[in-house]
Amino acid sequence: MTLLKSKLPEITLKYKSGETQRVKISDSRTSYDLLKKLYDADTIEYCESAIVLFLNRVNNTIGWFKVSQGGITGTIIDKRMVLVTALNTGATSIIISHNHPSGNLNPSNMDISITKELKAGCHAIGIDLLDHIIVTADKFYSFTDEGIL
Repeated sequence: MTLLKSKLPEITLKYKSGETQRVKISDSRTSYDLLKKLYDADTIEYCESAIVLFLNRVNNTIGWFKVSQGGITGTIIDKRMVLVTALNTGATSIIISHNHPSGNLNPSNMDISITKELKAGCHAIGIDLLDHIIVTADKFYSFTDEGIL
């Protein structure tokens, strides 16, 4: 076997779960309770950000990823980053979330659009999009509970 010598970077993957806490996600309230702990309490009412939960086959958490940090009125969710991270963690399902600093729970047209696009992307690679949760300081909106997802 001949080894190729090249300046092309090698891509590697390392995964170590170590001592971790697993949370069983059984409903939107459980998702919200966990997600609220992951958002910065000092800025949840100031600027938008998006966090994704990655779950295994029995809906136990594998981990979470802050996919974006935005401004006062919006944040960008890069679908590719979400899907690549889901694949790299071995997730079989995900829950996406973002906060609304205004406290308004109504999803925007962009919120609905990104949810549909992520659902299609997840479906294409065999991952379930279980929910999209809009988080505020004291309440939440679940796309699944409202029949949108």
